[in-house]
Amino acid sequence: MDNFPWEVTLAVLGVVVPIIAALYEFVVNGRKRLGYRVQMDTTATDAVHSQYAGALQQLQQQEEGTPLVDPSFVLLRIENNGATHIDTSDYAVLDDDKVGIRVRFPGRRVAGMVVTELSDNFLRHSFGEASGLRVLNGVIELPKVPLNRSAHYKVLAALERAPEPADGPREEFEEPEIVGGIKGGVGNGEIQETKSRTGTPRQAIALVCFLVLVILAQLTVSLSRGDAMAPLDCATGKLTLTGSTAFKPVLEEAADAYAKTCPGSGFTIDTQGSSQGLNRLKKAGQDTGSGSPGLLAFSDGAKGSRYPQLLPRPIAFSLFTLVINKEAGVQDLSLQQIRELYAGRIANWNELDGNDKPVRLVSRESDSGTRKTFQKQILAGRWEPGENSDDCREPNSGSGVVRCRRDATNEVLDSVASTPGALGYSEAGAASRRQDLLVVRIDGHPATLEMADHKAYPFWETEYAYTYGEPRAGSLAASFLRYLTNEVGKDIVRSRGHRPCAELQNPMLCRPS
Repeated sequence: MDNFPWEVTLAVLGVVVPIIAALYEFVVNGRKRLGYRVQMDTTATDAVHSQYAGALQQLQQQEEGTPLVDPSFVLLRIENNGATHIDTSDYAVLDDDKVGIRVRFPGRRVAGMVVTELSDNFLRHSFGEASGLRVLNGVIELPKVPLNRSAHYKVLAALERAPEPADGPREEFEEPEIVGGIKGGVGNGEIQETKSRTGTPRQAIALVCFLVLVILAQLTVSLSRGDAMAPLDCATGKLTLTGSTAFKPVLEEAADAYAKTCPGSGFTIDTQGSSQGLNRLKKAGQDTGSGSPGLLAFSDGAKGSRYPQLLPRPIAFSLFTLVINKEAGVQDLSLQQIRELYAGRIANWNELDGNDKPVRLVSRESDSGTRKTFQKQILAGRWEPGENSDDCREPNSGSGVVRCRRDATNEVLDSVASTPGALGYSEAGAASRRQDLLVVRIDGHPATLEMADHKAYPFWETEYAYTYGEPRAGSLAASFLRYLTNEVGKDIVRSRGHRPCAELQNPMLCRPS
């Protein structure tokens, strides 16, 4: 029974049972129903003597003028409590009989009777002289009154104790007897005693309890199955993620979330740069011989023409930014100034009205995707000159602008933050979370997706995921790629400062329109 769809079954019960209950109540049980309710049945005797009894002490027969014996009052409500209208022809009596309902009071005699309340004023004509309303031989006879849904009328009867029966007097009066019925009514059509509608009906309480039990049962089933109930798109196995260090925070968070959702999956994250990741994927694919290896490579920008076996999938639109040491005294640079700085024509920040600090340039390794993006988008395709320093402070030999190289995004950020006058570049999301350095505006424009969208900010690139050939649809590689582009994956991409390709005007190109 482990594979039995308990959740579906409980959900269906939670929908079907209330529908059946409603149909039973309003179509079957309540289709046509005539009811009565004894709203008052009380004596008018002076149990506690009161000087204010007034006229109640002088209740008497109209003809003889003699006082009533043990007088009492009964207030009776006749109502249509069904789902359809009741017409005069619906009463279960002969057509020529004007009386629809008869009321007896065992042990009592009717001394007087009036109709005291009508739900609708037009019912008044149903109680005319020839309507059949009368008292005959101690029985109140009520006419065949047409009643719309929920319509009602009330009858107040004044009674006195009847002569004592042969078996002796009775201390308490018996309940009134109401005789009547309708054709095609509920059950045998007999008039039924109804209850006051105050409070919550038992049927409603029972239905609410049933629904609560269904919800608790669904929760119990879900908790008992726990992680065994994985999403339909889950896959198991091992997968290595390599390539871009700028995209590493997204990969770490997404892999962790996927592994928690899909037990049996494991990830190794080894990012050493876009080019190294592409080379590693190419070699792994060639070593495998057939099929796609358990490896995905992520690259800042397109692969170029060197990897014909690698298939790209655009994942995100990524922003990059220049970062600068706080002691430089500069936070806004034009494109031309940036190009002159990296060409070595500006050696001190005071040449740009900054502080008197030497310019020190911190770059990435030559096969870094971030560096290639910087050279393409900012330096107009020109290559950066080679490094001349290991510590990013002093040149190894000679003179000129200090240039050094770091292997990963965080290493660049650390060097810029700790080196006076240092300038570098990195992925924008990682830089914006640092408080120990400054993010540089380009031509006055900040590194935002909106600015890049409007082509005002130039330092951006498309983040691609590469596979060696087409991975199997059920493989962990294919499943993880789908995960990155579904709602959870897009939230992770967005939270790290990137924009999911699906949110751009042309998601296949994944670049500003």
